[in-house]
Amino acid sequence: MVQRLLQPGEIEALDHTAIPRLLLPAPTTLFQARAARLRQLAAGDVPGIPVEDALRGYLTLMACVADAQHAIVAKLGGTGVPLPPHEALKTAHDHNMPPLPATGARPAVWLGVFASLLDALGNAKDAPPQLSMALHSLRTTPAAELEGIADAILGDFADGADPLRAPFVAAALQVTWSLMASQLDKAWAQPLVTGTLCPVCGSHPVASVVRIGGQSQGYRYLHCATCESEWHMVRVKCSCCEGNGKIAYQGLVGRDADPVEENKAAAKDGKTLSKANDPTKVARAETCDDCHTYRKIFNQEHDFHVEPMADDLASMLLDVLVSEAGYARASGNPLLWLKDPA
Repeated sequence: MVQRLLQPGEIEALDHTAIPRLLLPAPTTLFQARAARLRQLAAGDVPGIPVEDALRGYLTLMACVADAQHAIVAKLGGTGVPLPPHEALKTAHDHNMPPLPATGARPAVWLGVFASLLDALGNAKDAPPQLSMALHSLRTTPAAELEGIADAILGDFADGADPLRAPFVAAALQVTWSLMASQLDKAWAQPLVTGTLCPVCGSHPVASVVRIGGQSQGYRYLHCATCESEWHMVRVKCSCCEGNGKIAYQGLVGRDADPVEENKAAAKDGKTLSKANDPTKVARAETCDDCHTYRKIFNQEHDFHVEPMADDLASMLLDVLVSEAGYARASGNPLLWLKDPA
């Protein structure tokens, strides 16, 4: 028997009490919230994610980038980057492919988004002084070179991504794809053969997040590094190899990261700690002893303002410790590209 795929609009007839499998991005608020979270992290105001002093300046710079992304979205509007033609969406749907593939031909408008990003950054008020020099270099980069960096970012090839320019190119690509994804009918995005790639654009996730509120309460979602969509994956399954036999969680505890006072009092009385507001569970690494990789998981149940892209960027100490334990990172953060020490 051949199973018929749902057409756009038919999903409305499904059971609305089921787990939301796909959460499309809301770029009009997403980047603004990210900027606020990055500044909160840079100020050391997140007990569950201790930030080294050397990283604070970079987090502030990325907050300026997120501000610029928000400004571009406000300028372009919700339909500023048009969706592909209907036939292209239908072909992808019929073959269970991502409807907005990150690889292949890119919307030509992305270069205009990149130029607007640089203009917006030129007006940043709290940016580090080195930014002006970086902006000059970025403005004089030939379009063909920018396209090559974009190819490396979207194809996840670190060798072709210049660490100094790649985060800014990635930021422009995020605006481009998130604006498209926000207009998409969810029914166009069929589950892929693998649950480890974004069903909207086919990119790797940057991290996973346990959401709260409504039908998403308590469920884990993978957050796409490119289009900012999120898709559901059960917690006991590795988000890299999809194995479920050897999953473990490694935590990171800051100097001041203790449970809230009421939890301490409960513990003294021999009662069970309340599950909310435990800083030790805000950021953890989900490790797999089958594929020896890890990916971070952030828990909104313990910090309402969790933001996967920002929190992943700020928790580099966790990367260092888990890597020293012998695990390889499953996929990177497009806002940070490190040079190969070799």
